[in-house]
Amino acid sequence: MEIILKGEGLSLGYKNQNKESVIAEGISFRLEKGKLTCLLGPNGVGKSTLIKTIMGQIPILKGDISFSGKAISEFNEKLLAKKIAVVLTEKVALSNLTVYQLVSLGRIPHTSWLGNLTIEDHEVVKKALLATNIEYLKDSVLSEISDGQMQKVMIARALVQDGEVVILDEPTAHLDLINRFEIMHLLRRIAKEEGKAILVVTHDLDIAIETADEFWLMQCGFPLVSGTPEDLIVSDKINLLLPKDSLKFDVSTGKVQDSTSYEFPRIIGEEKLTRWLKLLIRKNKLRLPKDILSLTIYEIPFTISIESTSEILEFDSFKTFLEYFLES
Repeated sequence: MEIILKGEGLSLGYKNQNKESVIAEGISFRLEKGKLTCLLGPNGVGKSTLIKTIMGQIPILKGDISFSGKAISEFNEKLLAKKIAVVLTEKVALSNLTVYQLVSLGRIPHTSWLGNLTIEDHEVVKKALLATNIEYLKDSVLSEISDGQMQKVMIARALVQDGEVVILDEPTAHLDLINRFEIMHLLRRIAKEEGKAILVVTHDLDIAIETADEFWLMQCGFPLVSGTPEDLIVSDKINLLLPKDSLKFDVSTGKVQDSTSYEFPRIIGEEKLTRWLKLLIRKNKLRLPKDILSLTIYEIPFTISIESTSEILEFDSFKTFLEYFLES
């Protein structure tokens, strides 16, 4: 894969009256074309500052950022807009525009000072509408479409800028589960089919694991850590995102959970069933009998069977199992 955007030894922050306020340092990265990369980290570590620095909105305090081997500082604002498109989380004020009109605004860096669109520009807009599956919305007024549809419109507008890099700041925030999956899978498809380098700032770890080719992990006071999600998970580096004293990423379940250790009895049954039984026990901090001889879960008919030295118990649902031990 071709590296399109590169950062080396960056210190990020703000400069006021010759005084520097450093937010993050020791930041190095490689952004590759054809890949969906997710930038994750707790609030306040400098994710937004990194995006603003890449876009030239705030100066680099230390280090270098290059686009295709050329220092980012050598690009003027209009040229940079042709290379890098950004989708932010702010609400669009022009709610009386149609979808087609808003998407067309992404062509401004490529038009004359009059802003007139050529036949070629209109073809680029139509292609972006098709790529994001919103061609049917082209005549709809922005105030009449859903949040999920609006996010696809903003992605389409970024695509018509025709840059090689697309950066999105929390594109799935405030969306329901289905729309979150649709947006992230759409971005993955665009990265692959269009050869774009797509960088997504997100807190949505589950869906990021499902869709991302690469993770960038930012933490307070430490260098950026990058790698495939799978490598970062099995090496335990994914836990850099989490407070050590309260949460941990469980490799076997692929979920974030309470870091308190829990001793489970041996559970016999299909792995898909035993996993959910363990989650139920852990989540509710259930105290099971210490004299359990066997705990078996059956799928057909669904039964949870517990044999102890004193009795045999059977439950026909997770709910009845839970209620029994909550009351005991």
